[in-house]
Amino acid sequence: MASTDFKDYYAILGVGKTAAAEEIKKAFRKLALKYHPDRNPGDKDAEARFKEISEAYEVLSDSEKRGKYDQFGRYWQQAGTSSGNPFSRGSSTGTTVDFSQYGNFEEFINELLGGLGGQSRSYRTPPDSSNYRSTTGFRTEYAPPSSTPGGTSEANLKLNLTEAFRGVQKRLNIQGEIIDVRIPAGAKPGSRIRVRGKGTIDPLTRARGDLYLNVDIEPHSFFNFDGDNLTCEVPVSPDEAVLGGAIAVPTPDGPVTMKIPAGIRTGQTLRLRGKGWVNPKGDRTDQLVKIMITPPQNPSSLEKEYYEKLQSIRSENPRRHLEQIRL
Repeated sequence: MASTDFKDYYAILGVGKTAAAEEIKKAFRKLALKYHPDRNPGDKDAEARFKEISEAYEVLSDSEKRGKYDQFGRYWQQAGTSSGNPFSRGSSTGTTVDFSQYGNFEEFINELLGGLGGQSRSYRTPPDSSNYRSTTGFRTEYAPPSSTPGGTSEANLKLNLTEAFRGVQKRLNIQGEIIDVRIPAGAKPGSRIRVRGKGTIDPLTRARGDLYLNVDIEPHSFFNFDGDNLTCEVPVSPDEAVLGGAIAVPTPDGPVTMKIPAGIRTGQTLRLRGKGWVNPKGDRTDQLVKIMITPPQNPSSLEKEYYEKLQSIRSENPRRHLEQIRL
């Protein structure tokens, strides 16, 4: 670098001249995530900025180079430099990175920072929302992962009940890498989906671990889970509870007819066998239907008249068993 091309590497990274190595590393990582060419396709200014911050980090992350830079200023290169950074290519007058040798952006950052996959979460910048929808029609969802030793990483994945019941193909953005994942039918809250070879890089073995997706399911207006079974609440009218009959009950496959026994009480549960959730073998669990006796909220005058007649001729006192209760 000519003396007239002197750059203030501390200013480029936005740190002070007394910044510790870890502070420099964090500053570089934040800027690298922001200006990386993969996240700014076609943006020449971003590409130039990325090369500039990479050059600054190359010098300031190397104690010998940094010492010469601090001592000699714009003439530090004439004093000689070391080649301690694996991303220095060609002459010492600049930094050129061959991105084709890396499978994705995370591999590049992990190697450059010495395998810091587990620290990436704090400095990640989500991709622009305009990139969330892919060209194939899948919606690309940003899934921030966390890392554990050995290259294994985890991310949370939210599904609606239909997606979880039927299975779905999801396109996910994992730290800038787009992956397609097939979620099998029958995922439940707490399910873990293993995606082989899509975790972070183990800094010791340099091998890439697996990604585990922890499934969360959005609440549904009607269906809930009770272990492996589905549950729901179905209202019935007082006359249906007294006389019994057949009512339509929604299931994941559509409405089915269920018989209500005469004299059923509120809170009792009836079972629809084979109408519940999909289990790992492909079979169906049961759907448990809780009965809720619901009086009319706006009875007509005729209905009121008949309820009054029923009240006057009612032969049972439903609270008779409470008459002898004392403390």
